[in-house]
Amino acid sequence: MWLSVPPAEVDGLPDAYRYVHWDGTDEEFPADPEDAVFYVVPYMKGPAAGALPLPRMRNVRVIQTLSAGVDHIAPHLGQLPPGVSLCNARGVHEASTAELALTLILASLRGIPRFVHGQDNEKWYAGFYPALADRTVLIVGYGSIGAAVEDRLTAFECDVVRVARTARSGPRGPVHAMDELPGLLPAADVVVLTTPLTEQTRGLVGAPFLAAMKDGALLVNMARGPVVDTKALLAEAESGRLLAALDVTDPEPLPPGHPLWHAPGVLISPHVGGSTSAFRPRAHRLIRDQLSRFAAGEPLANVVATS
Repeated sequence: MWLSVPPAEVDGLPDAYRYVHWDGTDEEFPADPEDAVFYVVPYMKGPAAGALPLPRMRNVRVIQTLSAGVDHIAPHLGQLPPGVSLCNARGVHEASTAELALTLILASLRGIPRFVHGQDNEKWYAGFYPALADRTVLIVGYGSIGAAVEDRLTAFECDVVRVARTARSGPRGPVHAMDELPGLLPAADVVVLTTPLTEQTRGLVGAPFLAAMKDGALLVNMARGPVVDTKALLAEAESGRLLAALDVTDPEPLPPGHPLWHAPGVLISPHVGGSTSAFRPRAHRLIRDQLSRFAAGEPLANVVATS
């Protein structure tokens, strides 16, 4: 069993297996990848590191990511033997990512970056600022993270509209299909992206999507950078028509000198939606539970693809 966290830190691991620790920082493997049957992919080490041992894992049965998205691993499934389960980290990142989404929404609407710069320069920026109350928030990619964002919006007296790949009914109201977006965007004051990165969502937020948003609307990207066409977003931000709050960017990390850094109305956080104090205990619990299911021959949780 290849774990990207030290096995001694995870209580309750099944005793039947030999565990090795590899966190992706060293190209020298701790054991022969061919012997691995369960692989927990290193977290926040970049797509190249996580995929490095995959071509040699000829006996692996489970690939477990510690991220909500699997876009860094899914393209490599063809290198693996048939029947390998790819599992994501549903249940690990929802609370932290939703916290940051709400933080970015409130900071952008209420002018917090301006106040911080004002404090630095001893300037008093009084006046009226947009509120979240009475606004319409459109969540695009309504899965577990999108639902967690809505959980935290309920106290703010705003209307929430939900969009997912396919339409369905939900406990809080209807979930619209992606093909309904053109009709929903013009009414949204805030658009929150929580969709996974797939071939269908890559570049989803391009010039037509942005043009359909109302003047002064806020785009919040909690998904993946390539979901948004950076050039198209820059054009809208630099014109002053739209605001943006981005936890992810394309390219990422955003290099020095990139125009997004200084675009008006753009607030950037460095892809820290899930990397909080809540991550480690939840990740450990996921690893323990998945390995216990595997040892007992029970169905795994969070299976998103099979090779």
